[in-house]
Amino acid sequence: MKNMTQYADLEHKFHKPEAGLTLVDGTGVEGYASLFGVRDRGGDRVMAGAYAASLSRLAASGGRVRMLWQHDPAQPIGIWDEVAEDARGLWVKGRLLTGVARAREAAALIASGALDGLSIGYRTIRAERDPEGGRKLVELDLWEVSLVTFPMLPVARVATKSRDSVQSAALSAVFRDAASTLSAIRQRR
Repeated sequence: MKNMTQYADLEHKFHKPEAGLTLVDGTGVEGYASLFGVRDRGGDRVMAGAYAASLSRLAASGGRVRMLWQHDPAQPIGIWDEVAEDARGLWVKGRLLTGVARAREAAALIASGALDGLSIGYRTIRAERDPEGGRKLVELDLWEVSLVTFPMLPVARVATKSRDSVQSAALSAVFRDAASTLSAIRQRR
């Protein structure tokens, strides 16, 4: 029961990738679960390198980041085969397990475009106050990445295109967000 109690204390960051969640060959999924420096709806920004220590600890212990349905620890639906930081954020690539009914439902929902969000479940190890509001999340202990309906970070989605297309779309989202922020600052002056 201790593990369930620990899980209940996790924070979640929903991310909806602009290019969508990719469904490959009916069961493979990939996309950015988190983008660095992009403010989410809660005002927080994950900083580059925030996952590095956690991913190293998991690799050293033989552990893995779990793939869950809507952050429900009782509903694992697949396996993340690749979870890695790159220059843009946290890239995940995995497969839905066809022997799990909810995974088959998730595949159908992704294929139809009804589901495309990703969300991380984590504990904050180190954060700083952001002068513009919210937090700068500097180090996170990553536990899981879920397929979700409503992501908190609007550009965190399962990709429907290649990783390069997803990266280009994510960069476009960052520029749009920056332009919007600059416009708001100018209007306040």
